[in-house]
Amino acid sequence: MIIHQEALIDASPADVYEVLTDGQKFAAATGMPARLGDREGETFSIFDGRVEGRQVELVRGERIVQAWRFGAAHPSCWDAGVYSVVRFTLAAQEGGTRFVIDHTGVPAEWLEHISGGYPTFYQQPLERYFAALARS
Repeated sequence: MIIHQEALIDASPADVYEVLTDGQKFAAATGMPARLGDREGETFSIFDGRVEGRQVELVRGERIVQAWRFGAAHPSCWDAGVYSVVRFTLAAQEGGTRFVIDHTGVPAEWLEHISGGYPTFYQQPLERYFAALARS
């Protein structure tokens, strides 16, 4: 199953990329612990271990591709070896960054849950984080 969502984030693609590949900044934006880095092949754990995976492809300021799954801290951890692939595409657009999420391989029973979670766990926290930085 596929999820496709788009949002406009009031920040540069480089700044959005940095938040999505830096555990401390991701945690500051989302309010939840994260272990996340900017090296391909590196494992990650976000949202206090509820989501885990591996950085598959990283193109600074443009694209992040992750093997992604509900992790051990999620109430419904996915079976071992079950991963989906999420691709975050970042493009400069007047007013900030066009933030595109394409998530493939989502088990059918999780499609609505994950699709509904992206605004709450990604878009809105990113918007709030960059708005707070602009005010400071």
